[in-house]
Amino acid sequence: LVNSKTLFVFAFQTGHTTGPSLNNDKLYKFAYSAEVYVDRVKTSLQKSAGYRISSGVDVNLLWRNPDNDDDQLIKVTIKDVQVENVNERPAAKNVFKGKSTENIIGKEYLEALQRPILLELVRGKVKTLYSYPNEPAFTQNIKRGLASLFQLQLHSGSTREVDISGKCNTTYHVRQDQVTKVKDLDSCEREKQGFNSHNPILDIGTKATSATVYVLEDSFFKSIKAEENYVFLLNLRRKTGARIISKQRLELKSVQAGLGLIAAKQVASVIKTLDPNYVVVPLEAEPVKSKCKKCPSLSEHWQSIREHMHPEKLSKAEAAKSFLSFIQSIRKATKEEILQIIRSEDKEFLPQVVDAVTSAQTPESLEAMLEFLDFKDASTSILQERFLYACGFASHPSETLLRSLTEKFKGDVANEEIRETLVIVMGALIRKLCDRGGCKLPAVAEAKRLILNRVEKAKKDDNVRMYLLALKNALLPEAIPVLLKYAESGEGPISSLAASALQRYNPSFLTKEVKETMNRIYHQNRKVHEKTVRTTAAAIILNSNPSYMEVRNILLSIGELPMEMNKYMLSMIQDILHFEMPSSKTVRQVLKDMRAHNYDRFSKMGSSSAYSGYVIRGPDVSSTYSLDILYSGSGILRRSNVNIHAFDRNSELHAIQVVIEAQGLESIIAATPDEGEENLDSFAGMSAILFDFQLRPVTFFQGYGDLMSKMLSATGDPMNVVKGLILLTDFLQEIQLQSGPTARAEFLGGLAIDISGGMEFSLWYRESKTNVKNRVAVFLAGNTEVDSFFMKTGMETTLEVETALDFISTVQFSQYPFLVCMQMDRVDSPFRSHVTKYESLSSGRRYTARKGKAVVLAGNEYPLHQENSNMCKKVFSAKSDSAGSWF
Repeated sequence: LVNSKTLFVFAFQTGHTTGPSLNNDKLYKFAYSAEVYVDRVKTSLQKSAGYRISSGVDVNLLWRNPDNDDDQLIKVTIKDVQVENVNERPAAKNVFKGKSTENIIGKEYLEALQRPILLELVRGKVKTLYSYPNEPAFTQNIKRGLASLFQLQLHSGSTREVDISGKCNTTYHVRQDQVTKVKDLDSCEREKQGFNSHNPILDIGTKATSATVYVLEDSFFKSIKAEENYVFLLNLRRKTGARIISKQRLELKSVQAGLGLIAAKQVASVIKTLDPNYVVVPLEAEPVKSKCKKCPSLSEHWQSIREHMHPEKLSKAEAAKSFLSFIQSIRKATKEEILQIIRSEDKEFLPQVVDAVTSAQTPESLEAMLEFLDFKDASTSILQERFLYACGFASHPSETLLRSLTEKFKGDVANEEIRETLVIVMGALIRKLCDRGGCKLPAVAEAKRLILNRVEKAKKDDNVRMYLLALKNALLPEAIPVLLKYAESGEGPISSLAASALQRYNPSFLTKEVKETMNRIYHQNRKVHEKTVRTTAAAIILNSNPSYMEVRNILLSIGELPMEMNKYMLSMIQDILHFEMPSSKTVRQVLKDMRAHNYDRFSKMGSSSAYSGYVIRGPDVSSTYSLDILYSGSGILRRSNVNIHAFDRNSELHAIQVVIEAQGLESIIAATPDEGEENLDSFAGMSAILFDFQLRPVTFFQGYGDLMSKMLSATGDPMNVVKGLILLTDFLQEIQLQSGPTARAEFLGGLAIDISGGMEFSLWYRESKTNVKNRVAVFLAGNTEVDSFFMKTGMETTLEVETALDFISTVQFSQYPFLVCMQMDRVDSPFRSHVTKYESLSSGRRYTARKGKAVVLAGNEYPLHQENSNMCKKVFSAKSDSAGSWF
């Protein structure tokens, strides 16, 4: 064996090759195998799906440059090809049983695979690859994978190297007769195909590694072992995932007498002498697309799933599953095929078709939707809204989409609510494109300019509101001064909306000026503000690294506030302490001062409250809920706010927020309004954030006349806030394996959702009730597949769950302090998961192994503070006492 360091020094001194070197007149006979495995992440490879291509490989030297020993031309020939299972299987489960290699691969492909390739090696690197023209891309890639193994340098160090994977950062470690090559697959420069979800929590985590170990003997290869690993993990549930392993092995079996060298000055002469049909082909892989045989047309697929998309079935997992499969079909369809379905479907199913077509996010699907929808026609406003909301939830929006919506907004829009939704969605798309580094794209710059210019010039409150909602989605740093102005100087709902928009910013954006303004609003230094704005300002201060004095001043204000606001602020402080929020340390320091922390201050009566808890604490992702409720002094709801957040170590997702606000209702019970709220119009409405996207708020009633007519005609039915199908997880990665085949990992997660909310009054019983119902079904499908033209092998993973979450608050204001009962309930939830591994030949022969489980996640009434539990007992005992009485 030759010590590699000695070899390198010897080469440097004598002019001998600094890479691997073949002896003249010798034929090197190798055994070669390429294996692929597909399985779950932490399982034994003995149960994986996959296959092995094995063959002999003959290698011999054709020519060495007479002026440079480092320049060699070698011939590589694949022989005796076999295809088999990567793991032993019984005959009944072996798709290759009874089939010859020619039957499996096909005569034309087998012949192409066994035609030799020529490699020009210069200092151990493949300078040029010669092969035959018009060969099938798959067989050419198999040869490229083999050729890439012949690249080697005999000194440690890092370099940029081109091989089948593209141009990649590669590091060599040399130790005696062994060389290890580590390739950084994330650094490879090649056209990457695929996309991922906008929020990391909903996305797939990936890891890719590649290492090749060379053992040398007599300055040439004795053995080569290469292995690539690709791992895909669902960030929400990391035990759900998949991996692809690709292995190559080249082992020297014998060295025999071979043909002599061809004498020539240049390599071109050798090629011409050998076979003029040879052409230069790049070492980097060429894309291979396999055509789907017997795949249903878009129309046929739609008909097979249509019944699951009925509006009455939208809270079922089957609806989400059908939605995802339909998206996959739409992504392969033409604009004409899509329009054919849209134009022929009836109004019951059409909104669900619009959800799916928009969520497909292909140029063809967008063109079809824009051609079908006429924003000048108010009669199709339901479909226009479904289209816009699907755009707002887009997993990987394009600049073209934002440009199209901006043009629509600048044009004629018949329905004013659609016009409002348009600009709100534009705000969401600005944020998503900026998060992906596209803030300077022309369409993004234009949309930002439009919103910021128009909010400054808007005169009507309704116009100001819609631009502020757009900014609440866009979260632009340059919008903070505008939001500050409206938060401090605006009236009522406008001021509250601007403050709630600032609350959504990461605390790192909240400058000294922002905190000074929030302190002025809370302490009413310049003007009187409503409780809703003041409490939002306090929340912003307390959630953005507050100073000792800021916390002290807030605590000292308790006792001087309106009665219910006193109680609310106390609850907020107590929640910060019990839930160990970031500012809890500062709050504890302030509480050591008896002027801030005394019985008089901490014994204030009232029914307003704030409470946070955990929905789930998992190893991967945790989820918290918060429920806070603020009343007026007369006992009428001012604001009910429900939030659910999900977070991991690096990311956070605002999964749900439902806010019900009411104002100016004191007149209906002849009560006195609180300070600063004497002239407010009667109003109640609901606003929702869903997966970081602020939806257009819904109004229950506006004005006293509207209130009275709705109270008299009330049916008790909740008002719909959002209903439809949402694409949550959308991940696709196309992979070129070093051994030659292509692989593909695709994960889609869909949500069928129905959120509704209602507010009821009973003047007779002096009781009000708000109810927010969330009905959801989630379906996730992952398919990780290695696609060779003659077979596909892979694994499908599915998860599904159906659940319902209700937030109910009941207030009895016949006495003071009035009784308030808050409930947050989740019903029993069926959870099902399946894993299917498969091997499928293009001829139709298929092997599958399926495993699954189904459990019921027990329902739960989420705990709130003890005071709430005590009140609920009183509320329900009072109800049962009066149930049988006329009076």
